[in-house]
Amino acid sequence: MYAVIKTGGKQYSASKGDVLIIEKLDGEAGAEVIFDEVLLVADGPDTIIGAPFVKGAKVTGKVVRQAKAAKINAFNYKPKKNERKRWGHRQPETHVEIVSIKAGK
Repeated sequence: MYAVIKTGGKQYSASKGDVLIIEKLDGEAGAEVIFDEVLLVADGPDTIIGAPFVKGAKVTGKVVRQAKAAKINAFNYKPKKNERKRWGHRQPETHVEIVSIKAGK
């Protein structure tokens, strides 16, 4: 059984036991997270597609850890002007383990 969930403006395919790296969510490690914006639930030949969400469907997860993604470096340079600018960014992310998937109707 797997489901497609929407969180942080992105869609993720989730199965029981998967660890998803998603946009930052509030919560310490071990906290429970419920995703109720479920777009699709598939169980073998049975597939339920939402319009836009599947009613009554929920995906439950557990926060494994809060982390930061790899650093993105950027650099601006204008020749003959002695103008250089360097900066970086690390996006915060949450690692969530999928505990259960409940199909709606």
